[in-house]
Order: sequence, then structure tokens, then C-alpha cells
Amino acid sequence: MDESVKKAVDSWINDSSIAESDRKEIRDLLAANHEKELTDRFYRGLEFGTGGMRGVIGAGLNRMNVYTVGAAAQGLANYVLRQGESARKAGVVVAYDCRRMSDVFAERVACVMAANDIPACLFDRLRPTPELSFAVRHLSCTAGVVITASHNPPQYNGFKAYWSDGVSVVPPHDKNIMAEVARVGGFGNVKVMSPTEAKAKGLLKIIGREIDEAFLQAVQTSCLNPEVCRQQGEKLKIVFTGLHGTGSVLTPEALRRRGFKQVIEVPEQAAPDGNFPTVKSPNPEEGAALDMAVALAKRVGADLVIGTDPDADRVGIAVRAPSGGFELFTGNQTAALLTYYICEELTKAGRFPKNGALITTIVSGDMMKTIARAYGAEVIEVLTGFKWIGAKVCQFEQEGTAGKPSKTYIFGAEESYGYMPCTYTRDKDAVTSACCIADLAAVTAARGKNLYDLLHELYQRFGYFQEGAKSLELPGADGAARIKDMMQRLRTQPPASIGGIPVATVADLTTGEIRDARTGKTAGRYDLPAADVVFFTLEDDTKVIARPSGTEPKIKFYVLTRAPGDDLPKARADATARIKAIIDDITKQT
Repeated sequence: MDESVKKAVDSWINDSSIAESDRKEIRDLLAANHEKELTDRFYRGLEFGTGGMRGVIGAGLNRMNVYTVGAAAQGLANYVLRQGESARKAGVVVAYDCRRMSDVFAERVACVMAANDIPACLFDRLRPTPELSFAVRHLSCTAGVVITASHNPPQYNGFKAYWSDGVSVVPPHDKNIMAEVARVGGFGNVKVMSPTEAKAKGLLKIIGREIDEAFLQAVQTSCLNPEVCRQQGEKLKIVFTGLHGTGSVLTPEALRRRGFKQVIEVPEQAAPDGNFPTVKSPNPEEGAALDMAVALAKRVGADLVIGTDPDADRVGIAVRAPSGGFELFTGNQTAALLTYYICEELTKAGRFPKNGALITTIVSGDMMKTIARAYGAEVIEVLTGFKWIGAKVCQFEQEGTAGKPSKTYIFGAEESYGYMPCTYTRDKDAVTSACCIADLAAVTAARGKNLYDLLHELYQRFGYFQEGAKSLELPGADGAARIKDMMQRLRTQPPASIGGIPVATVADLTTGEIRDARTGKTAGRYDLPAADVVFFTLEDDTKVIARPSGTEPKIKFYVLTRAPGDDLPKARADATARIKAIIDDITKQT
């Protein structure tokens, strides 16, 4: 075992601030000579990245536990205190999801805040992540924390930090908080107060239904066609699943308030359970996650299936197809539909803003962008991560005057099933998005059609768009090194062609430079923060993007392509073959 790992293990098992049971867990691994496991747990500390941290639950430095969570909370507390007395008094709000240890970690965060004389508001039970984003601004807090690992497997949990604007922390706050976390040092330097003492001193307040009600009232303001929703809501059948997570807390109620009377929840998946016993992965991006919901929809004759991930910031849908079965829509397809719906309804009502803007990410599909531009909206692309979308909304407000932002936000979306229809949250919001999807289903039903029909109409009008992706999971120190090497090779030795299609330009987002692939000369520049992303544009305008995940031990490759929409079967076949050839080529090269 590496000497640095041995030293870290020894430090852990001799640290009196760590409970005996947690020290024994490591001593048992030592006794059983589990060198690989010990190396993974101690080869580094669990990194607090630009939005927080995420990792496997367990004892060790590279694990989610009360010590690493406490240290992260202490670093955040130190940063809040550096902002001055008014920031300290405004306090921090804390929420959590259904995962194992989430309630324990959330209470630890709140009690660390209290021990640092920072008031903490803690939700009484699990809540959706978008409600945490909403609560930060609703309660005028300095910061917020949600304990969640989003759609990761059951063994994971995470710590996600928000600032006073309701956005997951961005520069300069992200780097400054990271620096404070690094300065905490040993776990013995973390201040913790008991919940009883914190409540007695007025430093810990339990919140709940009053915030739910304010959030639900805000959700109702997002409805663009309430009369049609009430009419069609009497008969439109919707099957909903929260996949054992927080979506079940508010989403069915929000849909019913909208006028949708026939919302049928998958009973086996309604109760919170961090083990996610009915699914292999609690991720609506994975089609199998909605299998039970689709089966129920077939039995009850439903028109639409809606599923949210464990912290209810992502939403996936399945729609009845002409064959009678259900078709799962991708995140890009749903984003295109919602873009169309918002643009069309605002235009019909004469309310489409002259300075309207759609915000999306560089790896998201182009169909939503094409639709938005057709209605006169500006399309703004940001880095991957919804925090950059939320930050743009804040930028619009700062650049404008009171009540008149420099640009009017109309919608924000990313390919990974995240959508933000309104700005009362500053993060992806599956609760509001589920309601807007149901609204569009109602408006479409009033025309005698469904969302499957509408999507194909949009293909014929705007062109056929298709996306593909390839993820390589490479855990541990060796995996991190391989990912780093891959990205370096793509930068310094870019391929001349991918999938048989010549590369036209190569962009390195660490510098922002776009280079002509044949001449090597600068062909343009991205005006984006530096990011570990390499972006290839092929000669047929297909895009291929390589990006290491910021939250998982993965490197991801995205492929975005387009074909004319007049012959949809041919367009689909051509796009599918093109994407397959590109992904096969990528797989060989990596």
C-alpha cells in the first residue's frame, strides 16, 4: 500500500474526534488486508468541487460521512462569516432527499452552522432540490445546502451548496468556499452543536409546510393556459412516479392543483427509499427506470408518463405512440417541446418579449435552439451544469434595472433531462417542468393529438435532430489518470476524422480557442469560463464533444446531428447510422 495511503489510514484510526465504530470499520479492512478498498477510501480526500461534493457513503477520507460532510459545512460556515454580520444573521437553509444518511448529514450541516452562530433552517423531512433553491431566496438566506446525490446509484450521497441568489455556487463563491473547506484541516476543527441546544438558542428552526405552500403557489403561476388545463385535466390520465424520491412530496399535488384530476402514482415507488428497490438506476434518463410506470399506464389507459429522479430536479416522460405502446422521449426532445410550447403560447398571447432569451448548454441538442430562434429569441449557450443557466438569469437582472432585466428569460434546459421554466427557482426544476409538460399535453389534446404527434410535426417544420452519447466509467486513481490522458491526447493529437467524417474545427475550452483542423490556425473563440472540454465540429456540422463528468468517475462523449425533416424514416436511419459510426470510432480510439 502506498505510504501516503498508510499515513492517512493511521491518522483516521487514531483520530479521537472520529467515533469508535467508524474507526473500527477501517481497522477491520486492515485486518482483512483489503488493500484496494483502503486505497480507494484514502488515496485522496473527498473533493469539494465547484458545486459541492458527491461520493460513496462509508468511513474514510474519500467517502461521504458525518466527518467529511461536517468539514464541508465548516468551510461553508467560515465563508459565510467572512461576508459580515448581515450575512451571518441571514443564515443558511438545509434540505435533503431520500438517500441513506441524508437526514443525518442534513442535521450535521445545520448543527455545524449553529455552532458557528449562523441560524439554520432545516426542512422537517425530504424535499425536492428546486424547493431548496426557491427557499434560499424566499427566506432571504445567505446560502443553502441540499444533501443529495441526484440520480446516482444507492451507495452515493452528496452535498450541494447554493448562494443567496438561489444558484448552485459559481465564481467567485465556489472557489472561495473550496479554499475555506481545504483550510478546515482535521475533523477535530469542526464545530458542532447538539440539535437540542441549537433549537434552545434559536439557531435551528424546523421548516416545512409553510415553504411548500409558497412554492406550490409559485408553481401555479407558470401555467400559460389554465382554462385548457382545467378542461382537458378532467380526462387526461397521467401516471407519475417519483422513483422512491422527493418528487412524490409535491409533484402530484402540484398537478392536481393545475386541474389534472387523474394523476395516478405508481404505488410501489411512492414511498421514500434510498435503496431504490424497484429500479436498477433511479435515473429517468435510463429508460428502464420508467418500466413500472409505463406498465401501469398501459393498464389504466393513460396518455402520459412522468417520472422524476430522487431529488426531483430531472424529469423524464413517455408518451403513447400510434402503435399503442409508449415511446420514451429524450431530454433534448422534451426540451424542444417545452421551448415550442412557451414560445407559441407567449406569441399567441402577444406577450413574447423583444429581448427574450433561451439559455442552454454547449452539449445540449440544437432543436430547441432552432425553435427559439424561429420565434425571435436569442439563444445563449453556457457550460455544462445548470448553475451556469441560473447564473445567467442573475446576470440579466444585475445588468438591467429594477423589474427590467437586460434580457427576458423565457426558458432554460439541458440535455440531461433538466428544465427551468420559471425564475422563482434558479436550478432545474422537475416539479414545475412536470406541470408544464402536462399543460402542453392538455393543449395538444384539445387539438385531438398527443405529444408524439406534436414532436413529429415539429420535426417536419424545423428539421430532424438526433443525439447520441457514450460514457466511460473509470473509477479510482487509475481511472482519473486515464481520463486526464484521454483529454490531453484529444487536445494535442486531435483526430483528422471521426466516424469517417472529416473534422472541420477543434475547440479547447480550457483556452476558448477554436482552431481550423486542417490549417491549425485560430478560427474563432468561445466566450466562456475555462472548462475541461474539447469540442469537434465535423464537416457536415455534426458536433462531437468530450467532457469529464464533474460529479462521477466518467468521461462523456456527446454527438449532435441533424437531417432534413421531410422524410422522417430516412432522416432517422441516416442519423442513427452516423451516430453509431462516430461512437464506434470513439470507443476504438479510447
